[in-house]
Amino acid sequence: MKKYQKQSGMTVDAEYGEEQGNPFFEALPEILGKEEVMKRLRSQIPYPKDIQKMSPEERRKEVMEISKWFYPMDYMYTIYDMLYRAMSATYQTKNIVDHIRQMNDLYMDFRTGREREFQYATQAYTGAVLGVPGIGKTSTVQRCLSLMPQVIVHTNYGGKPMYTKQINYLFVECPSDCSVRTLAFNIFSAIDRAIGSDYLKQATYQRAVAASATTTKLKIICMNHHIGLIVIDEIQNAIQTAVKNRQLKPLVKFLVELTNETSTGICFCGTMEAEDLFMSQEHLKRRTRGFRLLPLKYDVTYRKFITELWDSQVVLQKTELSEKLMKQIYDLSAGIPSYIVKIFQEAQVQAILTGKEKLSYEVLKQAIMCLGIEVPKTYGWSGTSISDFTVQEVTVNEEAVESVEIEVETTEETSLEGDCQEEISLDPVDGRRDKLDAENIMDEELPGSAEKTSSKRFYAVKRGRKKSERDDSDLLELWTENPSADALLLNLEQFHMLERRCF
Repeated sequence: MKKYQKQSGMTVDAEYGEEQGNPFFEALPEILGKEEVMKRLRSQIPYPKDIQKMSPEERRKEVMEISKWFYPMDYMYTIYDMLYRAMSATYQTKNIVDHIRQMNDLYMDFRTGREREFQYATQAYTGAVLGVPGIGKTSTVQRCLSLMPQVIVHTNYGGKPMYTKQINYLFVECPSDCSVRTLAFNIFSAIDRAIGSDYLKQATYQRAVAASATTTKLKIICMNHHIGLIVIDEIQNAIQTAVKNRQLKPLVKFLVELTNETSTGICFCGTMEAEDLFMSQEHLKRRTRGFRLLPLKYDVTYRKFITELWDSQVVLQKTELSEKLMKQIYDLSAGIPSYIVKIFQEAQVQAILTGKEKLSYEVLKQAIMCLGIEVPKTYGWSGTSISDFTVQEVTVNEEAVESVEIEVETTEETSLEGDCQEEISLDPVDGRRDKLDAENIMDEELPGSAEKTSSKRFYAVKRGRKKSERDDSDLLELWTENPSADALLLNLEQFHMLERRCF
């Protein structure tokens, strides 16, 4: 039986695995498989059976319930896997002795201001999840984190009393003013919400304290509560302020120090605007490797997404989801999941308000006008479509001591080749689909270039003028067939287009 199955809530009492002298690592929950994660991430809405009897006002209210609908995709399991390994890596980097040394160094630095000499492992995960707005980064990260207990309470380990609260993860928002003090206050607030402390009140009460003292206190608190991972959302908030006030370096320096001195993992989450910041500084390129997410392609993943969503119609006349309608919705939304859901919601509202009670392309266009949705034709940086992530589920059945049978569960739209191991197909940087072992993604340097490359948006129906018909003797056609000079001369001579002069 897996740990914490009998306990509910985000705070649980510690249950240890095999004793290794590291209670914080031993108390972590087991990593979940893809099937279990997908099942727990999915959020369906109950469909009212008496739609025909409901008033227009009641049905418009019912439309808002669609916001609670959540459809899991393979890339979400990839993010869950990354977050879990990032969190567990924090507790693997040091043992109890290392923890005591770090605490002592931080305390002595706070008291004397002397320079520290690291005598323990400082390696911790740092990465980023960036993507197009509306693609579902924040909701996915929050839902994936919710699958793990946030706080583990230790009271006894190895037959000896040990009382401490271990905070596995924190989710904070990057301050728009790019202030180190404000970010520290946000982390204090997140700690207070997790364990019911009053660190924020203490920090704000002492307004005369220098920012360096506040950050040192935060580092000590991170060590006291053994924080495994801090997710900083909306990291792009710092871009404009940083450029204007030149306050970026102190913030980045603080985060680097927090990671090195406390071995706490950091994961940035935001839009592609942050990529300009990360790629502009050499030391940030390595620390912010990770996922760069682009919208859905017009493929099987999109079809499954829109088909399941389409069942939530509350109009009186249900419209069948045709191929043409799927393409129209895709081109209007550019394959961005949030836009697809909002267009579907607003289209139903407009259909009910106008009395049409049926979804059509005209109603969808009207919904677009009401929402004011404008999708850019290109995205700032290249990345990987969320349709391109594929995860292969592997199960092992032991039929005998000497023989092991491995079963592979595949979906109709994805199949991977290779050895019997869980593989993830992704490329967070340049859009190429490389297969990386799931255990090595965090440790390998991903391919990329500092030069900015943009990605064009996807379309279900190709844009542009149709190719005009050309004669066989057309010069462009002849050049396309064979661009060599000799071949072009032969073709010109064949069609009597070569002018000869005699001198």
